[in-house]
Amino acid sequence: MTVAAAQGAADSAASLVQSVDWLAIAPPALTAAVALIVLVADLFVPERRKPLLGALSVAGLAAALLLLLPLRAGDRSTFCLTADADVCSYTADHFTLVIQVLVLGGALLTALLSITELGGGRKLPPGEFWFLLLSSAAGAALLPAARDLATLVIALEVATLPAFALVGLKRGDRLSSEAALKFFLSSVTATAVMLLGVSFVYATTGTLHLTEIAGRLDDVPGKFETLASAGVALTLVGFAFKAAAAPFHFWVPDTYVGAPLPIAAYLSVVGKAVGFSGLILVTVIAFPSHSDVWGPAVAVLAALTMTVGNVAALRQSATRAWSAVRLLAWSSVAQAGYLLVPIAAAAYAGTDQIGSTVAYALMYAVVNLGAFAVAALVARTKPLNRLADYRALASERPLVALAMGFFLLCLAGLPPGIVGLFAKVTVFSSAVDAGLGWLAVVMAVNVVVALYYYLQWTAALFRAPETADAPDSPAAEPAIEPVGPPAAHRAPAPVLAAIGLTAAAGVALSGAPQLVLRFAAETLF
Repeated sequence: MTVAAAQGAADSAASLVQSVDWLAIAPPALTAAVALIVLVADLFVPERRKPLLGALSVAGLAAALLLLLPLRAGDRSTFCLTADADVCSYTADHFTLVIQVLVLGGALLTALLSITELGGGRKLPPGEFWFLLLSSAAGAALLPAARDLATLVIALEVATLPAFALVGLKRGDRLSSEAALKFFLSSVTATAVMLLGVSFVYATTGTLHLTEIAGRLDDVPGKFETLASAGVALTLVGFAFKAAAAPFHFWVPDTYVGAPLPIAAYLSVVGKAVGFSGLILVTVIAFPSHSDVWGPAVAVLAALTMTVGNVAALRQSATRAWSAVRLLAWSSVAQAGYLLVPIAAAAYAGTDQIGSTVAYALMYAVVNLGAFAVAALVARTKPLNRLADYRALASERPLVALAMGFFLLCLAGLPPGIVGLFAKVTVFSSAVDAGLGWLAVVMAVNVVVALYYYLQWTAALFRAPETADAPDSPAAEPAIEPVGPPAAHRAPAPVLAAIGLTAAAGVALSGAPQLVLRFAAETLF
């Protein structure tokens, strides 16, 4: 081989070597590393020291959040094509950072709620729990940074697969096993449909990178146009499932009831963030040329989702076992419908509308995690967690009742929950600005419908307690005695901390709601 040939071979090999921006990938990478450390440490740590695994997990999530600070400029990318440095698989832009704040913050609050649920007796096994939670959080933090379909699918499954196990982690619990199986089977079906769509998109464009797909879909030969449109539609199915959009929502109520309450909170916030961030990436970045396909579809999904969620929430009986969790589950479905509105509007009025979805998601994450934190506290003394169990909560725990009332008013969009009202107005405005007047009307009707069950629950918190000799309601279900020793009456500090943090964040955002929209506006592509 000549010297010139050898030099050419060396240059060719060098061109295939990619530099990795370790700071850009640090938040999900650190979360995954802590998950592996917890998994190994669980083999050697004695039972009495298992709480250290929880402390390590909380510290790891907090450190991952702090690693977002050096990235706040939003100008980092890595794993780029050697032939084109502008086409990358991982981008830490403002959209990525905002969603990672939501995901890692939600996982951190979930960890706080979970600390007292682990170890001993029939409670959750700590080693497996922390490993699965951190693994899912790592995948969820990776997804908003993904800029190719392969990385998106991998991140989606890394976030979802551990969640199946977390839902079914209650040992010997029939509801938990049934919920995990239903969640698993429906999710696998949605993923298979999505992968079929991804294969169609790849067949018609020859690339998996989102920005390249956007350019090549404009020049698809006429004979492949139907295949490309089918690929776009099928790809959206998987993300619609994760976002709990109707008709892909049927797994939600049973899964939330069967899962440990902290995991139900995690799925309602972090799982939704994963679905919506993936949906935004594929629609706005990869498929803008097919907005005539996904725009009307997402608009119909939004109207159907908010209507189904609110109607089902109205039907919840106050005396039915686990009715409080079921109402929160159906409420989360309805909220998913509101979150879909600005994405549909983006098909008609441009990407400026996406900021409304991000702003609403931030508000929803804070107050919904707070509501689940209160539900977890009530469940310690009233394990059936019925809506009737919240009656007169103000006489037992006045501050907790005030916080719960505030969370419910935020979800309803009523003062003093100004941040909830502000978020709903921005979403409503996005529909009007995009010319989707019919969708704005549907949303307005659903907001009014939702007021009934939110205000009914809020009023129950401050009612006088029922007298001891009051007759039982004929609609009440037979009481189910909890197995094992009664929960301690004293509220655990981590749960109170989670309630306090979410309440403080909600009050602060209600005092300056414009900060949410300004923060979310930075996520525009």
